Amino acid sequence: MRLISNALIVLVAIEHLGFLILEMFLWEHPIGQRIFGLPPEISAASATLAANQGLYNGFLAAGLVWGIVSDSRSVKIFFLTCVLVAGIFGGLTAKTSILFVQALPALLALGVLVLSRKAR
Repeated sequence: MRLISNALIVLVAIEHLGFLILEMFLWEHPIGQRIFGLPPEISAASATLAANQGLYNGFLAAGLVWGIVSDSRSVKIFFLTCVLVAGIFGGLTAKTSILFVQALPALLALGVLVLSRKAR
């Protein structure tokens, strides 16, 4: 169960590294514009905000990696909860698909992490 939990956490971390790359480096690129459905003028006008958002996603990924490397349950719970809250907020305020892309993977990883403690 612990291996599954750590694997899910790594997947969430990789996902957030992907968000960092998309938001910080590909926001104004045709790939980023296609993924986010933005015309060039909107992506250009919002590039600084997107880069800031990408940086925060990088911090979430770093925290999850820290939790894995340090094997700290509390660090893992903290950062998964941060991802979950950010995903719920984004899903309710920006785009519903964020609930499935960001919040659901964090919820699954958090659930398995919590259950792995009870399975011992």
